[in-house]
Amino acid sequence: MVRGQIVISTAGHDKGEMLVIAGFDKNRVLVCDGKQRKLSKLKAKNPKHLKETDILLNEDSIATDRKIRKTLNKTANPGG
Repeated sequence: MVRGQIVISTAGHDKGEMLVIAGFDKNRVLVCDGKQRKLSKLKAKNPKHLKETDILLNEDSIATDRKIRKTLNKTANPGG
């Protein structure tokens, strides 16, 4: 797992949601989605509760909540 990687939550209230890794804290992964969980208040998740994807975003794509929302929306709905 690396910063900027898109993951899918497999447990908790956000189960099934796509999230972006924004950082790491001890043995937790800090994630956000730009909407419910913003960059200003990251969610700490246990790495075993996250499913990795092959999608890696560049630093510019995770610079603001708006860019994160837009990128995750495009990834979740590639045709629309």
